[in-house]
Parts: sequence; structure tokens; C-alpha cells
Amino acid sequence: MSYWDPLPAVRAAESGPLPAPDGGTWLPSAEFRGRWWNPRPDRWAERDWRNVPGPFYGAGTDTCWMGRLIAPAHVLYDDEWGAEFVYRQPRDAAQALALLGAVAQDPMVGYACDGDDHWTPELVRDWWRERGRVREWAAALDRTWSVSSREEEREAAGGGREYVAYIDAALAGDLRHYLFWLSEGRPADPGEPLPALSPRGA
Repeated sequence: MSYWDPLPAVRAAESGPLPAPDGGTWLPSAEFRGRWWNPRPDRWAERDWRNVPGPFYGAGTDTCWMGRLIAPAHVLYDDEWGAEFVYRQPRDAAQALALLGAVAQDPMVGYACDGDDHWTPELVRDWWRERGRVREWAAALDRTWSVSSREEEREAAGGGREYVAYIDAALAGDLRHYLFWLSEGRPADPGEPLPALSPRGA
């Protein structure tokens, strides 16, 4: 599958009902629409190191553990403060809507969607080269939280397992498509050669 740009779908969804933590929907007041995304220029510098490369990332979010109630396939919590970060970028409109719903619940306005303006092929390759650090953290989170007495931590442990599985399998392909997107400004056509993540082509 080629790279899918989620930004148009997210922007289009801002004017409509958003997913809510209780499984329903809610309609934000008009003055808040369009104001959740990167209102501060220093968000990129503050991003959590566990964010996967892509347009969306968490940087100084709240610690209320709301994100996984709406977007468990994309949001995970750190184990220091419980702040949120993005461990998988959305791949279709439904996933983009779910992530937007999680973003809109953050009173700290700690999410941003300008990753495409900051990630470069070199930075993506640097992140991939150091992926073992992220994988080790996610595996340790699963080991610790899966036996927690707190139901919320046991649920979030599943996100740690998913992150490990993603790093081990599909992430390399997704990042190669993202490298093409960053370099060419368009998705790769079927069968078109993709950039390598490392000198060895891994």
C-alpha cells in the first residue's frame, strides 16, 4: 500500500462530530475547531522520542489517559507521567477521525500535525537506526503493565505489544513509503522503487 496522506481527511473532519471517549460522538464549539493542531512553534522540539515518524506526534499532552479510549491503534502513554504519543500513523479516513477525536480531548493542546514540515529522510533514518531503544521500552511496558493491578495499565500494555509487533513487521515498509513521500511530495506508484532505510537496504 502506498503512503496515504491523512491531513485532508483530518481537516475535513474537524467541522463534524468527533468520536468521544464514551463511544458516542460530540460536536466541539465552532471556536475550537481547527485550533487543536500545533498552536505553539516549539511543539516539534518538545515531541516525545517514542513518536513514530509521520505527520502526527504528541508533545506535552495531558496525563488523563483519554487517547486510547478513542484511538487505541494510534495512541500510547509514557510510563513516566502518562503523557500521550503517536505510535502508529493513520492509514485511512476512519483512523484519521479516531486520532482527531483523541487529539480534541487534550486540554493541553499537546498534539501537532506538522511532522511533514520537520521530518527529513535523514531524520527518519536516524530514528529507524535507534528503533531498538523504542522497542525495548515498549516491550518493558508490556511486561510491567500487563500484570498491573490497574485495569487502565493492563489495557495500555496491549498498546506496548502492538508497538513491538509493528516495529518488527510493517513499520519498515511504512517508513520507506514515508521516505518517498518526503522526498517526492507524492505517494509512490505501484512497483516504483522505494528509498532504503539503511545503507544495506533494510
